[in-house]
Amino acid sequence: MCYDSAARPPLPPISGGAGTEEGREVILDAGDENRFAAFSVLAAERGGPGIVILPDVRGLHEFYRQLAARFAETGIHATAIDYFGRTAGIGQGDARGDDFEYMPHVQQTQPGTIAQDVAAAVAHLRSPEGGEASRVYTVGFCFGGRN
Repeated sequence: MCYDSAARPPLPPISGGAGTEEGREVILDAGDENRFAAFSVLAAERGGPGIVILPDVRGLHEFYRQLAARFAETGIHATAIDYFGRTAGIGQGDARGDDFEYMPHVQQTQPGTIAQDVAAAVAHLRSPEGGEASRVYTVGFCFGGRN
């Protein structure tokens, strides 16, 4: 399922102060020396689970940044990746708006290079900067679910 740019993840249930660190844009390095953008949010406590979020065909946009924050609010370190570092360069923040022509970049992706990018995100989540996750899972949407 692809979400439009105005979609927002559901708000978490109200619970007692489970604060998180503020999310931040990060640049990750894959095994083939590809550099790509990601958005990372740490849960309140070190260790515990982590999750790599694989967005839909449009890559990293606001929906997935907010989804990462929702995971962190529940105690899961979260990193959402951008697929297009190899073909469109490193796009951070809102550098790629609704008018970004993503399909030419999607058509250039390869399962093996996406796997390297996911491995870099897993390494980030296991690092001190990523929350020192003790176990890591993935969740994908649309194109990300296929990968």
